[in-house]
Parts: sequence; C-alpha cells; structure tokens
Amino acid sequence: MGCGISVNARMTKSEKAIKAAILIQRWYRRYLARLEARRMCTWKIFQSIEYHNEQDQLKLHNFFIDMMDHIGDPAEEKPPFPALLQKDLTTGVKRTEEEESEADLAAEYEDITVPPGYTGLRLHFPLTVTQVTQMVEYFREKKALHARYAIQLLHEARKRLRLMGNINKATTGVLHEITICGDLHGSLDDLFVVFYKNGLPSPETPYVFNGDFVDRGPHSVETALLLFAFLLVYPYQVFLNRGNHEDYNMNLRYGFIKEIIIKYKKNASVLVKLFRDVFSWLPLATIIDKKIFIAHGGISDTTDLECIASLERHKFITALMPPSSDEDRYVGILTGRERLDREWRQILDLLWSDPRGKLGCGPNTFRGGGCYFGPDVTGKFLKENDMQLIIRSHECKYEGYEFTHNGQVLTIFSASNYYEEGSNRGAYVKIGSDLQPRLVQYMCTSFHTEREMALSQRSERLSIIENAAIVYLKEECYANKTALMDAFRQMDPSDKGVITLRHWIDTMTSVLNLDLPWRALKHQLVTTPDRDLVHYKSLFENFNVSHKFKETSFSEAMYRCRHELETIFRAMDKDNSGFISMDEFQESCHILSQHINTPLPDDVIRDMAYSMDFNHDGCIDFNEFLEAFRLVDGDFKRPCSDDTYGDKA
Repeated sequence: MGCGISVNARMTKSEKAIKAAILIQRWYRRYLARLEARRMCTWKIFQSIEYHNEQDQLKLHNFFIDMMDHIGDPAEEKPPFPALLQKDLTTGVKRTEEEESEADLAAEYEDITVPPGYTGLRLHFPLTVTQVTQMVEYFREKKALHARYAIQLLHEARKRLRLMGNINKATTGVLHEITICGDLHGSLDDLFVVFYKNGLPSPETPYVFNGDFVDRGPHSVETALLLFAFLLVYPYQVFLNRGNHEDYNMNLRYGFIKEIIIKYKKNASVLVKLFRDVFSWLPLATIIDKKIFIAHGGISDTTDLECIASLERHKFITALMPPSSDEDRYVGILTGRERLDREWRQILDLLWSDPRGKLGCGPNTFRGGGCYFGPDVTGKFLKENDMQLIIRSHECKYEGYEFTHNGQVLTIFSASNYYEEGSNRGAYVKIGSDLQPRLVQYMCTSFHTEREMALSQRSERLSIIENAAIVYLKEECYANKTALMDAFRQMDPSDKGVITLRHWIDTMTSVLNLDLPWRALKHQLVTTPDRDLVHYKSLFENFNVSHKFKETSFSEAMYRCRHELETIFRAMDKDNSGFISMDEFQESCHILSQHINTPLPDDVIRDMAYSMDFNHDGCIDFNEFLEAFRLVDGDFKRPCSDDTYGDKA
C-alpha cells in the first residue's frame, strides 16, 4: 500500500508539472504575440510616415519651378540661386558644351591644390586594388577624402559609366556567386559588415549594388565614393543600379546635398554638380545569366526592356519629372513628346514601383510615384522575357528581405537599423550558377550580441523603437493640428471635449491620410474616459514646438512645411556656407506662403526669424532652423544624434 500511495503522489506531481509547463508555454506564446503586434504597429507608423513624406517630395518639383519664376529681381546681374540649381530645377535640363567637355571637368580638380602638409589618403589614377583597400580603412576611421581626390574619382567614374549600357549583363561562374545588396542609404557601417562577412569586391566576389546609396544616413558621400572606386577597379565584377535616391531633387530634401555642403564647403558646388551628373549615368537594371532581373523598385505592365535599353538615361537627372523634348531627335510614329514621356515612365516605374498581392497594375498611391504591380504582372513579365526571378529593393523589411508573388519577387534591403537602432535587420543575397538565392542577415548595432534574443532585451529594444515611432506620429498630428481640431469639433458641437472612438479613428485616418491601427494606438496618443470615448484635446496636451511664435496657425503652417523650407534654405545658400541672411529667409517665406496658400505677414516672419537666431549673429543656420521646429514631448524623447544630415521621418 505504501508503494501504491507513493506512485500516486509521483503521478500527481508529474501532472502538476505538465499543467504548469502548458500554462507557461501559453503565457509565453501570448507574450510573443503581443510583442509581434506592437512591432507590426510600430513598423507601420514608420513606413506610413516615410511614404507620406515621399508623396510630398513628388509635389516639390512644381514648387521649385514657382520659386524660379518669382524669387529674386530679374534685373540683377547675380542670380538669386546657384548656377547649378538654375539649370536643374527646370524641366528642360540641357547640358552645356562645358559640362560635356572632359578637359573642363578635369580642370575642376586640377585647380584644387593639396597642401604639402596634408597627411590624409592620396589617390593616383588609374586606381589600384591597394588604393581602394586603403580607402576602405580610411573611411572606416571616419575620415573624409580630400576634395581634389573626390572630384577626380567622380570624374573617372563618369567616364566609365558613359561607356556602359542601360542594362548591366552579369554572369555567375562555377566557382563563385554574385552578391546583391539593396538600399544602403549612407550607412557605411552596414557596407563594412557586408564586406567583412562576404569579402571585398574582386573577380572571385562580384557584387550588384541595387541603388539608394545615399540620403538619410550620415556617410552617404563615403558610401558612394567607395562604390564608384570599386567600379573603377573591377568594371566587370561590380555593377551599380540607379535608385530613386540617386536623384537631385531627392538629394535636396533627404540630406545628401546637405552632407556635401557640411563636409566640403567651398568645393561643395562642384561636387554637387558632379554627383548629380554621375548619378544620371548610372545603369537602370542588371540581368544575371539572362534569368534574374534586378531593378531598384520593380516593374509595371508596360515595362519594355528594349525601350529601356535604348533610351538616353543621362537626360533624366530626376525621375520625378520628364525633361523637355527635342522633337528633331525622333522620327517615326511617336512624336518627341510622346517618346520622351514613354521613356520617363519606364524609368519612373523601375525606380519607384512596389509589388502588391492584388492583381493588375495601378498607381502607387502610397508613395505617389511609380505603380503597384501584382503577381499576374510579374508572371507575364518573367514569361515574356524568359526569366525566373525579380530582385528589387526600395522597401525596408523587418528581416532585411521578403519574398512575394509566389516566390517570384525578392525584396532585399541592406541598411539595418533604418528607422531606429534595432528596428530592422539588413540582408544581402548570393546567387550561384544554380540561380537559387541564398540570403544572409545581419544587424550593425550594439544589440548584436548573444543576448540579443533574450526576452527582456527584445522587450526593452521594442519599447525604445516604439517610443520613437510615437514621437514621429505626434509630429504629424501637430503639423495638422488645425484640420484635426476642426474635424473633432464638428462631432462635438457642445464642446465637451469628448467624441466617440469610432469618430476619432475616422478623423485621424481621413485628415492625416495614414492607414494605421488607431484603436491600438489610442492609449499612447489620447486619454480615454471610457472604452468607447476619447478626450480628443489630449492629443495635443503633452507636446508642442520648442519655440512658439506669435500666431498659432502660422507656427503650425511653418512646422508642416519645415522640410520644404529647409530645402529652400539649401537652394538659397549661394555660397554653401550653411547660413541664410534675414532678407533671404523672409523672401523664401513669401514664396512658401504662395505655395501653401497661407498668408505670412512680414512682422510675423521677422519675429520668427529673430526667434530662430539663437546666437544673435544676424543670420540663421540649419541647426537653428531645425531646433526651432523641434517638438518638445512630455512623454517621449527622441534619441539624439551628432549627425543631422537627413531625417528619416
């Protein structure tokens, strides 16, 4: 009997242990599910705001044309804009004989003297493997290349690119694989991680870099120069595709031109012009073994490889608008304008399009440019061209990559920590002779340790990223404060300050034009006295712009257009000094007021200008401008950075 009691007791303990294990397992799964839901919500905030801002950027082209028509006195001998900007902001961009002259381009760097005491890296052309390896180590130490060598390198890259076709042709070998990298966006550390894990470019290690080398990241100049250097040394093993950020208008807003101005000052105008020209000569796509098509954005139902192969890509300095036509160039069924529009559409679709699960092809309303292409469009393109896979980039993915369209489209994104540290992995893909993709992931971050996947670390990292996303979202709310409050008050005629949750969600979606899970976000944005009610005024109670001006509506209008205004700053900074005079600032505000249809009185503009001039030196620099439009949030603080070359919102 004693033995029987002992057995029953042991069975009872065993049952309890099993039940406890099941309960722990269920709790853990629910916890992971909640973490995943929070992560997906945070991800959607970042991506929605990023694409919403890209829609605004597509509208800026006409704004620049308006500036050209109105700003400055035509009678003045000296134009109000830099010469390089005057040529680029018109749709009829035409290169002068001076631009086409190799001798004149060479003079741009030959006239720059290198001081005898200069101890930095010196380049000699033609470049050698040793010199490019030295460049890697030099940039690893975060040192800038001397302007003379940077300009000469770009000059040599331009000569090489002009010899190349619109579509690169690459082949795999029996003993090596081709490595494809996606967006880098000035993240030099991610590029170094790829080189560390995969090896430097060489005949045995060929690479395809699929666009978006620059903008947003702090080391766009070095990233682009290094890729061009490897192209010069290995012209048949390194392939560069153009991305939508190898575009002059995008560079104005997203930080690349600002980075050039900060790093190269008096030689900035020459470098800006040369980068702009080199970018226009980048090939548009790469085909591997006639079976894998690689382009930055994607395709459309009208993508025509013969048309892409024959168009004059360098005429499209920006993909945001087509250049003016030259009717005499074209003979045939299509007029010059029709032919040019068709070619422009081919480029726009290659650089800006995104895959979607819905069948067919339609306008990319999320970004405002390119198209959405469905699995049927992909299947038709691959069948007609006897291919088996499309590799594209253009979209940040949490794991660094994503297969869509039944495995026929692979998105690859190589900039880790794109939105915030820990927000996403980077990845690259290797293609061998069997043409099967092999993916490699990484994360260039302080979290990249053996403890990274520990539960507490994952939760802590997600909280940091989540808080940063909420700050970005609150910025969008403040930029549209008047429209939101007007819509809220229509639903609250008695001004009780409370509306239903459904009305609040509908208003946030329609006014901000952001399709987000507002029900899940409500507790981080507003107070809720009841599960079905919202105190809508609490949306703006805990945060405001750090420096207020006389009129709330004026402050809000300027905050909403802060990106456009900073872009104007870069355009009006004629000597690339990083400073804008009070008169220049006032003139730019008048032009902006016409664009946004919001009156900006002279006395209010002057008041704002003096409020921005924190050090009272009579001019405004970019840091003062950005500080004036910084949100102060009582709940969340955005992580600070020493680098302010571009913003990711």
